[in-house]
Amino acid sequence: MSLVLATDNAGAPEIFASLQGEGPSTGRPVAFVRLSRCNLACTWCDTAYTWRFEGDNRPHRDDTVYDRKANQVALSPADAAEQIAALGQDRLVITGGEPLLQGGKLAEMLEHLPDMTVEIETNGTVKAPPRLDVRIDQYNVSPKLSHSGNPAELALVAERLDDYATDSRAFFKFVIASPEDVSEVLALRDRYRLRPCHVFLMAEGRDSRTQRARHEWLAPLCLEHGFRMSDRMHIHLYGDTRGT
Repeated sequence: MSLVLATDNAGAPEIFASLQGEGPSTGRPVAFVRLSRCNLACTWCDTAYTWRFEGDNRPHRDDTVYDRKANQVALSPADAAEQIAALGQDRLVITGGEPLLQGGKLAEMLEHLPDMTVEIETNGTVKAPPRLDVRIDQYNVSPKLSHSGNPAELALVAERLDDYATDSRAFFKFVIASPEDVSEVLALRDRYRLRPCHVFLMAEGRDSRTQRARHEWLAPLCLEHGFRMSDRMHIHLYGDTRGT
């Protein structure tokens, strides 16, 4: 079986080198691999081309439907690892979609990259199989709040969040669209005893102007509650584009 990856604008696998734009590793040079498919559907998702294919009627604010064949490509784990290694980076970010839906094949891919430091971006609803978990150095967990449009029973899986809350490798990154969203983060912090130094608040927005405007009220909230603030550096550098 193969890994199912997203495609870049040329139809090639979305495997590229860039600077990490979000969370605790912001600014690090890394290799990225973006997998296709997701078990959630955020109305503001900026990678809807990984899941909103023909027949998927889950709502999205752009209301765009993507052709599956044009936006998915299959690679063997060995071939994906070869393309990643060719980028010459020592750190890998696995993103999506929801990459843990393909946990078994990801583990196989990483067995070909034994010296790579690995971080994985996940919505926090799926458990990594042991064969994969032992190869992950950092989990960037992004639980989805109510403004995402996902029902809480799907987006906030207590068993999974309990596991991540007790894992020193896990950092929590919450997308914030309005000041009121922070009350949900505070409730989750209290319920799962999240360490504030492992919690990032990140403004929702797909352009620099929106990001900067929201930072004006988000920064004081981070200071008030002891959370860290995450920018979306890649948006300022490259815009909302694939392969960046």
